[in-house]
Amino acid sequence: MTHFAAIILAAGKGTRMKSDLHKVLHPIAGKAMIDHLMDSVDALAPAHKVVVVGAGREQLEQALGDRAMTCLQEPQLGTGHAVQQAQGPLGGFDGDVLIMYGDVPFVRPATMQAMLERLRQDDEPAAVVLGFTPADALQYGRVIADAHGRIAKMVEFKDASEEERSCCLCNSGLMAARASDLWALLDRVGNANAQGEYYLPDIVNIAISDGRACAVVTTDDPNEVAGINSRAELAQAEAQWQELKRAEAMADGATLRAPETVFFSWDTQIGRDVTIEPNVVFGPGASVADGATILAFSHIEGAHVGEGCSVGPFARLRPGSVMEAGSKVGNFVEMKNAVLGPGAKANHLTYLGDATVGAEANIGAGTITCNYDGYFKHRTEIGPRAFIGSNSALIAPVKIGADAIVAAGSAVSRDVDEGELRMVRGEQIVKPGWADRFHDTMKKKKAAQKKG
Repeated sequence: MTHFAAIILAAGKGTRMKSDLHKVLHPIAGKAMIDHLMDSVDALAPAHKVVVVGAGREQLEQALGDRAMTCLQEPQLGTGHAVQQAQGPLGGFDGDVLIMYGDVPFVRPATMQAMLERLRQDDEPAAVVLGFTPADALQYGRVIADAHGRIAKMVEFKDASEEERSCCLCNSGLMAARASDLWALLDRVGNANAQGEYYLPDIVNIAISDGRACAVVTTDDPNEVAGINSRAELAQAEAQWQELKRAEAMADGATLRAPETVFFSWDTQIGRDVTIEPNVVFGPGASVADGATILAFSHIEGAHVGEGCSVGPFARLRPGSVMEAGSKVGNFVEMKNAVLGPGAKANHLTYLGDATVGAEANIGAGTITCNYDGYFKHRTEIGPRAFIGSNSALIAPVKIGADAIVAAGSAVSRDVDEGELRMVRGEQIVKPGWADRFHDTMKKKKAAQKKG
């Protein structure tokens, strides 16, 4: 692996996002876009990582923690000026430097590696540019290069001739260079342009004018270098990511009844022979084992669904939920920080919060584990093969023993022993004929009211 440092530019104001949240912290599939990029960079084990910050630096520095060094670009005078700010933090580093953009999150590790490897080929290019060929080149800057990828000229669209504009190889802005070349070339970049800024791509033309070689590496997927500058582009990136994840899940042996309606998180794990019905959403931290079925309109986050389980429809599994093999939750069941043992089931209209349910237990409709007293959370423990009747309230902390039965409509506040029946109900009062007399009286009143 090449000894290299990564510089990630993230100093822009991101005004088109119209957000108080820093642009590169907006999530795609539940993960900040800069974290998608950093994961790819980390796959190549860089010697150093420097993130260039500007507006919203406090947010970025807090989000990054100790995962990267940061340096401030203030004022913001262009991409070349931004890269120069990283020279201090990198100190005497003399290896290769990879320059990325925090709002271009989907660059693959293999593409980064290809740029670094091209930098070390026999012609020793002063800089390597990542190029791409979009369906519509629009007003992207062009890379004029020969068949071997040696660059003759970099030109902005507005400055290009008609012949140069006919070239479809475009500049992504991503670049690799040796540190010694990079700093020396940046020192020579001027700002004699309409914006009065120092542009990173200018180092290529400066190097070429010195007789140095520069090269382009081309990605075969234009989406890989798509930048995100607005809410609409963020939505497009989300759709792009979801499409790839759905295809990956199906290729790995899962059935998606209506793939376009299923939404995964960045870390969702799906086993083989899993069936996922329409309109299912996975939040971060969800995993589904082989043979499970996720029925329509269910939401799973921070939860594990075991082998052969059934979830939903309209179920919600919140963080800390674990369904062990063959267990089942049905429609309008919510679990939070709860374990449903092997073969146990809660088929409908139930809340299981801070609970442990033993194997083969049955939780009746309308059951609630009352886990919160306004200050603290408490656990409910339900033993194997216990039967909890419908519309029961289990007031935690409470334990229900193995094979015990809680009668329907009970509010249980004390432990129930193994094999015991617990019935907590008020006395039933019977008044024969009372309802008939009530109806007669009320009908007469209503009739009198109408006459009046």
